[in-house]
Amino acid sequence: PAPEPAVPQSMSPDEDVQRLLIQFRDEAGESLGSPFDVPVNITPDKLQLVCNALLQKDEPVPLAFFVHDAEIVASLEKTLAGQTVETEKVLDIIYQPQAVFRVRAVTRCTSSLEGHTEAVISVAFSPTGKYLASGSGDTTVRFWDLSTETPQFTAKGHRHWVLSIAWSPDGKKLASGCKNSQIFLWDPATGNQIGRVLTGHSKWITCLCWEPLHINPECRYLASASKDGSIRIWDTLMGRCDKILTSHTQSVTCVKWGGDGLLYSSSQDRTIKVWRSQDGVLCRTLQGHAHWVNTMALSTDYVLRTGAFEPAEATINPQDVSGSLAELKDKAQQRYDQVRGQEPERLVSGSDDFTLFLWRPAEDKKPLERMTGHQALINQVLFSPDTRIIASASFDKSIKLWDGRTGKYLTSLRGHVSAVYQIAWSADSRLLVSGSSDSTLKVWDAKMKKLAIDLPGHADEVYATDWSPDGQRVASGGKDKCLRM
Repeated sequence: PAPEPAVPQSMSPDEDVQRLLIQFRDEAGESLGSPFDVPVNITPDKLQLVCNALLQKDEPVPLAFFVHDAEIVASLEKTLAGQTVETEKVLDIIYQPQAVFRVRAVTRCTSSLEGHTEAVISVAFSPTGKYLASGSGDTTVRFWDLSTETPQFTAKGHRHWVLSIAWSPDGKKLASGCKNSQIFLWDPATGNQIGRVLTGHSKWITCLCWEPLHINPECRYLASASKDGSIRIWDTLMGRCDKILTSHTQSVTCVKWGGDGLLYSSSQDRTIKVWRSQDGVLCRTLQGHAHWVNTMALSTDYVLRTGAFEPAEATINPQDVSGSLAELKDKAQQRYDQVRGQEPERLVSGSDDFTLFLWRPAEDKKPLERMTGHQALINQVLFSPDTRIIASASFDKSIKLWDGRTGKYLTSLRGHVSAVYQIAWSADSRLLVSGSSDSTLKVWDAKMKKLAIDLPGHADEVYATDWSPDGQRVASGGKDKCLRM
């Protein structure tokens, strides 16, 4: 037999393969290297080798490549098949760094945690995934031991349904708000209450949000939104109300504390208001929705939630992040700056009018994009941790994915046979989990845009879902009073 040729077939100069001039660019449009010519049938793996060689990084990062907004999956030729290309011109190929770690899809229910005596309304992992808390209609907040998957503490104090819970970004405190308009603070290590009850709202609490770690590493201030139409900022050290922000004319549905010193609130009065968190001054009002605004998400939500914790460095047994306040602040600031990039954070809002709006609230009161397609009200909306995709969950049984930068519609994920209540992203932005009133959880592959795994197990509607920031577990809770992992 003849000796194997030393040059692999695809690299050998084939006469009949067409060649193209390409130019790598990053997402901001900056060019990398100079244009060079490649065979039109080049694969993403080859592009990856070339691009990483040009980037000259010690550790090559996984990359995805796009041409005219279409991802190159099999080969450049196949992606260009449906497009009109001028072969004389240089073709821009956009490269996108992907997460360096991979989150495994959750495949089975490892445990069913009983304890709550009424429906589970909210579940939330702490920023490092060390603790899990749940709030319920039985007026308690429960903390669960994740290593053994058993109940650890039951925090009693509320006298009505616990409607919302929020972890401080340093993972040392959990705030919970109830239908009785009271806010309690809890220590996850002991299950005991911290400080005094925060009272002042005249109607129930709809949403809680802490000040970001890179602004204040002490995690001292907490914002709360209420049915009474006001937003309050609490000094949790002193146990008193620091500011009251009033301007909304109806119930405030959601509050977000941004990373650039702004607070955002959405309301049933159809508006979103932007406040300066330092002095509580109203900066601008965002109008456009024709009905109640139910939900909001910031492009920086994930990095604000995890603070100084880097999911890529997660250990099997999650630990709190150690270091001085200054170190934590620096680490959180670096992570925030990296995710935020050059542009200010983006905000997406979802409403009872079936639409979503994408905004740049720091600079403009006009929306970037009105996103239509849902056929029923929108329950939740979330940016992927890498900010590139927006996912929205709706009563129309679908989850829709949109481009995180432009708001352009990408695809619909169908499979639930009833309303979708809550969604959560995996830390690497590759997977999405959804909980529905059809009693199932479903895990979706965001790249392939299809169902990855179906997780039945609940006996009734699934109200709450969360994916731990270290990517190890998904927790869900609902009407059957059980918490499932």
